[in-house]
Amino acid sequence: MHLLFLHGPAAAGKYTVAKELAALTGFELYHNHLVVDEVLKTHAFGTPGFVAERDRLWRDFFTQFPRPGRANIIFTFNPENTVPQAFIDWLFGELPRRGVTLYSVEVTASEAVIETRLASASRQQFRKLTDLALYRQLRAAGAFSSPIIPRTDLRIDTG
Repeated sequence: MHLLFLHGPAAAGKYTVAKELAALTGFELYHNHLVVDEVLKTHAFGTPGFVAERDRLWRDFFTQFPRPGRANIIFTFNPENTVPQAFIDWLFGELPRRGVTLYSVEVTASEAVIETRLASASRQQFRKLTDLALYRQLRAAGAFSSPIIPRTDLRIDTG
């Protein structure tokens, strides 16, 4: 049973890499926007209700992992400061205790590449960050500096 935890900044290419890996490996793709977009239907991003509901849904999913017939998962994740460090610590601690091998893979690109990708059509199919000015404001404010990922086993530069 394996969890491939793909993490990195907005527009680094996590979803693109995850789709290709899922096609090549047969792993199930659990894209973080499946939960984020669902929670956005009832809560504004970053509000206490949003943070609590997103955390609950993520934990519910991973509490059931591993599941028969769904032994291998790819999870895409964008570190940003509305995600409590406690969720990441729980994920990296709890799943290995259950016998799950967790591979932490950072997907990255230069800021110049990220900025050119932000408004792409593929990002708009989900409710992803697409506003360059807002991205720059959030980055300058340190919004992407937490939570801290405990380890990275592999880095992929998609630039």
